[in-house]
Amino acid sequence: MTDSWATFGADLHLEPVGQGLRSGLMEALREAVRTGRLTPGTRLPSSRALADDLGVARNTVADAYAELVAEGWLTARQGSGTRVAQRSAPRRTDPAAAPARPARTGAGYDLKPGTPDLSGFPRTAWLKAARKALTAAPDEVFGYGDPQGRAELRTVLAEYLARARGVYADPERIVICAGFAHGLALLGRVLRGRRVREVAVEAYGLDLHANLLTDAGLRIPCLPLDEHGSRTGDLAGLRGAGAVLLTPAHQFPTGVPLHPDRRAAAVDWARSTGGLILEDDYDGEFRYDRQPVGALQGLDPERVVYLGTASKSLAPGLRLGWMVLPRHLVGEVAAAKGMADRVSGSPDQLTLAEFIASGAYDRHVRSMRLRYRRRRDQLVAALADRAPGIEVSGIAAGLHAVLELPAGAERSVIQAAAFQGLALEGLSRYRHPDAPATRDALVIGYGSPSESAWAGALDALCRVLP
Repeated sequence: MTDSWATFGADLHLEPVGQGLRSGLMEALREAVRTGRLTPGTRLPSSRALADDLGVARNTVADAYAELVAEGWLTARQGSGTRVAQRSAPRRTDPAAAPARPARTGAGYDLKPGTPDLSGFPRTAWLKAARKALTAAPDEVFGYGDPQGRAELRTVLAEYLARARGVYADPERIVICAGFAHGLALLGRVLRGRRVREVAVEAYGLDLHANLLTDAGLRIPCLPLDEHGSRTGDLAGLRGAGAVLLTPAHQFPTGVPLHPDRRAAAVDWARSTGGLILEDDYDGEFRYDRQPVGALQGLDPERVVYLGTASKSLAPGLRLGWMVLPRHLVGEVAAAKGMADRVSGSPDQLTLAEFIASGAYDRHVRSMRLRYRRRRDQLVAALADRAPGIEVSGIAAGLHAVLELPAGAERSVIQAAAFQGLALEGLSRYRHPDAPATRDALVIGYGSPSESAWAGALDALCRVLP
């Protein structure tokens, strides 16, 4: 006899054992309390409601309740109903049930790149946008929807990207995805279906992105990189490459923008070969003491796929990103996303649409730009004062900086930082296997710590630098 109650009180599945209705019900309730399914203070349904749900006589439930009250499992007070009694939790002695945590050697600061200051998420403004968006949302929002994403979000994104990033976009070119990695995985699937065998990648970049391409069955030849960005003129020598993945506005992780001549060379290559440029504009909104570098996509919307995300500007937990596609790719990418791959919820898409349309997104970006610029300036000042031999680069934009180290010092500095409870990553972490090891450096994510942790993280960093 298995059922649940949905009336006033706890909603719980009970399985009375077959030793008589009252005894079976009592044992099922005892077991629910023992295992924590019924926590202390939980109000149980009335004897009439539970009897109706289980299809037994009311007296059976009333007698079971009375006996469990007498045993101390339940309490019953006039006007308060029947509740699970407060009980002392037994001390757990099984070491396997509670594994010991490793000892921590420091304050636990994290300066790894790739994450914004999550304490700066605009909760109040986001909640206001969500309330407004959901109040006006039609019922069909809660269905499966369009694989391209909500038209409301695609419409405001087209306007915003054209205004803020120089992207040539209309809503029909946009496909909403769950962040850059999701979009890249979809593109890898489409490129493989088009018989592309190689996608060139930059000499330094995220191995996650490279792995997504290799998982799609694509080879990833290395494109050399210097102080002017990726050497896109070398694409002509990569005979098998049908696409290239670039971070032109702010190369990750070296932080340099792609030189205008090299931007033009990349577009010329794509036009002459029929290739595609996959543009990762991961933190394009955050620039400080330079003019904004527009999106490469504006030079040729039919040869460049623009990929953006809310992961750096808002928070990665939102799982919201977008692709602005050449027209001939829209149908294939939407089909690759498919009926079963709608991982960005429609309510969140509507919230982001309202957040952008109301101007809250622009206000948030401006606010965070000031915060990150202040941190960048504090980082540069601290290095000049406490580690004057350390050169810092890649700081005109973005959320990270590159700190040059003496030859051979990268590993020892990272180990010393770990001993102090400071998480760091070196430049070698992002090097393509075929790229030469020419620099020892740290990649410092100054956007990651919360406001309260930033000063301590900066101090810990300066202590471990040579």
